Amino acid sequence: MGKSPDHVAWLKDTSERQATACGREIEIWEFDPQEDEAILSAWASYFRQHYISDDDLPAMVDGTGMDHAEYLRTIIFPDKSQTPGPSLRSGDFGEILVADYMEFILGYWSPRALRYQDRWNRNDSTKGCDVIGFKFASDQPHHGNDELFIFESKSGMSKTTNNRLQDAIDDSVKDKLREGMTLNALKQRMRVRGDMDQVERVKRFQNQAERPFRRINGAAAILDDTVFAETDLAVSDASFHPNADLLRLIVIKGPSLMTLVHALYERAADEA
Repeated sequence: MGKSPDHVAWLKDTSERQATACGREIEIWEFDPQEDEAILSAWASYFRQHYISDDDLPAMVDGTGMDHAEYLRTIIFPDKSQTPGPSLRSGDFGEILVADYMEFILGYWSPRALRYQDRWNRNDSTKGCDVIGFKFASDQPHHGNDELFIFESKSGMSKTTNNRLQDAIDDSVKDKLREGMTLNALKQRMRVRGDMDQVERVKRFQNQAERPFRRINGAAAILDDTVFAETDLAVSDASFHPNADLLRLIVIKGPSLMTLVHALYERAADEA
């Protein structure tokens, strides 16, 4: 885990807790960005590099006849207005924010750039588990207290009648089936890039029967303040989840989130 980016300080625990219909605790967090140009610029650079590294960008732009900003807007980033681009933008933003929470607040290793860099279609979401994290209890090759943490993330940044936390819980049930494919995809991409130390770290979690570890699941909803106010979180039910005893529930709320999302993509393109 590297140094926490400055924008992570804008993600704060409200200390508010709500209970689900099945008696489980929901943590309420708030993301409240400030008008700090230096932090916003650094955040935009950090966010952009989830999709393409700054080292690779000039070579990939070469031959297209585009400048960096146009290339990012038309080839790499989800579309600003054409469906399903906007919903993919909000979904990616939510996943990356949850990965930041997992890595820089909870202390897991959360490799995520490969999820966004290997897309063939900028307006098609990547399959598999949304956010994945690893924690190692010791320097041993494997330890029974090592942890695999898989989060399902759902964004709700415009008016909706859906309970996005319930949607995340429901989809989290499927993560046990997606887990093996996600780990395999991660390992494959790391091998292609020659990151063999990371391959070994992922490989450790591919056979729980031979190398036991703790599996933790999470369901997160990233909600605009208006959606949060209209969502009855208390009706959420996780009693049917196969890993209900090790299921973490979190809601991250914030003001004018979709405006923020578009502004972040614009800055990420303009400052490339």
